[in-house]
Amino acid sequence: MYIELKNINKTFGDFKASDDVSFGIEKGKLIGLLGPSGSGKTTILRILAGLEKQDSGDIFIDGKNVNNLPANERGIGFVFQNYALFPFKTVYDNIAYGLKVQKKDKAFIKNRVSELLDLVGLPGLEKRYPDQLSGGQRQRIALARALAPEPELLLLDEPFAAIDAKVRKELRSWLRETIDKVGITSIFVTHDQDEAVEVADEIIITNKGRVEQAGNPVEIYLEPKTPFVAQFIGQSAIIENYGTLKGFTQTDSSNTAVIRPEFIEINKFEDNGVHQYESSMEDGIVDEVLFRGNAFEVKVKLNELYLTGKYDLSAPRLRRGDKVKILIKKLYTISGNQTDILLNKGLDTSDVYYI
Repeated sequence: MYIELKNINKTFGDFKASDDVSFGIEKGKLIGLLGPSGSGKTTILRILAGLEKQDSGDIFIDGKNVNNLPANERGIGFVFQNYALFPFKTVYDNIAYGLKVQKKDKAFIKNRVSELLDLVGLPGLEKRYPDQLSGGQRQRIALARALAPEPELLLLDEPFAAIDAKVRKELRSWLRETIDKVGITSIFVTHDQDEAVEVADEIIITNKGRVEQAGNPVEIYLEPKTPFVAQFIGQSAIIENYGTLKGFTQTDSSNTAVIRPEFIEINKFEDNGVHQYESSMEDGIVDEVLFRGNAFEVKVKLNELYLTGKYDLSAPRLRRGDKVKILIKKLYTISGNQTDILLNKGLDTSDVYYI
């Protein structure tokens, strides 16, 4: 592993920001640190950068223990949430700052700044000041400044948080492409699931100072290892006593389950309609219908439970108050700190014989 954190602990007063955090990162990967506010994401980033000192534990970069190395000797570039550009310096001087600290000659600095402005797609803005730039442009300049000294590791603390939604979406793709061009190992902090899934090679999910799960976006989504991950990722609904649902038998060890939108099928109720899995379907009432471009997002009420599912654009139109048939295909059961997938027994055709 290129980056390794081993048993990192950090406390601020009575608050445990990092609780025995351990993980490894391969060289050249773009990693998303994902979690709710206060989950310890930024603390991990700042400890890696040397801006905070852990109470215990070890940090290795390329096999070298950097516990006692100051921030400026760790070979790390840092992009802050609020850009942290020098307001009274030009774009040129902002990008050149780290190179001047390294005492590079003027010709080298000039070429490097020009090269980086091309890389971030902002050539010709050398003489502007930060207040003459848009939020997206400032973030690009902040990235250029972080990359100027050619760091071995790039850290980004919620890099798109201060940017409006439309520009933020554009910058996600741009960041992914830029990191690929440079080939630098990178870690970015975010609380936005879509952002993490779209940008990261791998995601590390944090909660209450601990690592809940690490893996690629598909693994994280399809195979949550803990109840927190199952509930945190996606638009999950939590249900108690899931054994009351058709097709499911409650286990002795589990009382709670998680149902995601893709786990359910919604069908408009028709008096003369017959569905293949009719005996496994629940009766529900439409509570809300939202158009999402490629599908409708439908919120339905099933007794006292509210579920959200996708509904095809070509299917008969649904409106609030309509009766629907709901097929819950599977769910995640929660037992202690474990999750398991439970399939609807009504969908099992292994005992069906055709003659």
